[in-house]
Amino acid sequence: MKKIIAIDGPAASGKGTLSRNLADALNFAHMDTGALYRAVAYEVLQTGGDPTQETAALAGCKSLQDKMAHDDVLSNDALRNDTIGEAASKVAVIQSVRDALIALQKSFANAPGEGFSGAILDGRDIGTVICPDAPLKLYITANVEIRAKRRMKELHSKGLDATYKAVLEDMRARDARDSGRKAAPLRPAEDAIIIDSSDLGEAQMLETALTYAKKAFG
Repeated sequence: MKKIIAIDGPAASGKGTLSRNLADALNFAHMDTGALYRAVAYEVLQTGGDPTQETAALAGCKSLQDKMAHDDVLSNDALRNDTIGEAASKVAVIQSVRDALIALQKSFANAPGEGFSGAILDGRDIGTVICPDAPLKLYITANVEIRAKRRMKELHSKGLDATYKAVLEDMRARDARDSGRKAAPLRPAEDAIIIDSSDLGEAQMLETALTYAKKAFG
């Protein structure tokens, strides 16, 4: 049995932090698949392109794939601002872009690299599209107001200006776009374990996830 954990959920639900902590605890390789779409959006905006246009988005995808061969482009802090996040959700509805990145994600899940015990992928369609056969699927959610406060705190910690109202409005718009898109809408897989992180801290989240991982993998 391949040791794959699929973690999905909306923006600022805590899935990224949990995924990193869980990967460290289990010695699993980790891929933040949302960063792939953010990186494509970044490439598009850097060239003055329109993230809603397929031609521009595919060019951004090709540019990203070329850079990934020799650079750790997914750890670029510039990918974390809300402008990139909004553009990423526009890029993510383009099926040809999704097709190109799906192959990359599946390859990582099946071959996470030497020295790792398994793979953790977090995103919005891991359990439903990328790794539907993953032995463990988690869906992390939280109240949208709490998620907006988390995102605002994150932005302020990076010296970026943001108001609660603007962040909340953006988050609601992204939720609607992500859950309403035709291509792999945001939703929990039928067999996903749903965890509400609204009132949970990092340690509690990790402890909960480790319990499920132990049941799944022994």
